[in-house]
Amino acid sequence: MLTGRKLALTLAFTTLIALAFGVSCTGFFPPNTLTALSIQPPSPQIQVGTANAQTLQAWGTYQDNSRAQITKGVSWTTSDSTVLLIDPGSGLATGVGSGGTATVTAAAQGLSTTAQATVFLGNITGFQVCMGTFGATTSCSSGSTPLTWPVDALNGLTTGTFIAQGTANGTLLDFTTASTWTVESTISSSISCSNSTVSPETCTVAQNTTAGTYTITVLYGAGSSTSSATVNVVVTN
Repeated sequence: MLTGRKLALTLAFTTLIALAFGVSCTGFFPPNTLTALSIQPPSPQIQVGTANAQTLQAWGTYQDNSRAQITKGVSWTTSDSTVLLIDPGSGLATGVGSGGTATVTAAAQGLSTTAQATVFLGNITGFQVCMGTFGATTSCSSGSTPLTWPVDALNGLTTGTFIAQGTANGTLLDFTTASTWTVESTISSSISCSNSTVSPETCTVAQNTTAGTYTITVLYGAGSSTSSATVNVVVTN
């Protein structure tokens, strides 16, 4: 049985050991600091409508190079609420309107990251690509027949303006900015499309591009709801 001075010494020794152990743990196991954020999926494709809403995820990379999903303390925002709505706490993203693109931002622990979300309508009919601007087209693709764009590449840079359009619920809509415009890889150094967020789409053909017929593919939507049309660029010089 401990009495008097022995008890006091024992308690003091126990306290010192506990403090030393605590300092030791803190020294050997520093906080695992969050160093970077990412959004999954990195390029969300979201169909319009509440039934098609998706919950986006924030993932963190830590000081020890480990990765884990962050489920608490994440703040979500959207750059365009006419295209995409997002719950600020849960990351539930809902496509609205007629589609388009919006930048999603996730922020946590003083860090932030962004992802470009594409919002699209399902059940599109009569999807086509046309020269000109929406409501003022000069020629269009039709079904599986591509739009033909004749270009004389001898005398300088040639620029063309195009729109992608289709019908949803009986209304003709402009899908240009929500579409992806891709030039075949064999000629992509001489022919390019801007893929901008402004309609109409601008494509260019460089001077002295090798004569031939080249394809620009226009895609709207995702998965089984993807619509496509093509432009045949017929280059002469």
